[in-house]
Amino acid sequence: MLTAIHPKLPMRNKAVTKDFYVNNLGFTDIGISDFEGYLMVAKDDIQIHFFAFAALDPKENYGQVYIRTNDIETLYQGMLDAKQSIHPAGSLQIKPWGQKEFAMLDPDHNLLTFGQSI
Repeated sequence: MLTAIHPKLPMRNKAVTKDFYVNNLGFTDIGISDFEGYLMVAKDDIQIHFFAFAALDPKENYGQVYIRTNDIETLYQGMLDAKQSIHPAGSLQIKPWGQKEFAMLDPDHNLLTFGQSI
């Protein structure tokens, strides 16, 4: 019965968050109306939603999302070529749980982990 999941992450500034996801990561703003405190972005078959949280302290943000891909090598190289900031502990690596992963932080320190089964 379940068909999809769209994580909702906190954002301090909608314009900054939108710029990061649209201009840096290639997402599209899919909001039908421009609600001040809400943002929806999509890329390929995924969506991520954001809600306004102006008082968010990025260093205390534990927002995380795990995004599966079927071409982790190309995605990772594309991020490097575009000079995207990979998390210091999140370079592309094979994990003991059978995934090849890398990670990055968005402007609000939401952790984005990209992974592919090996």
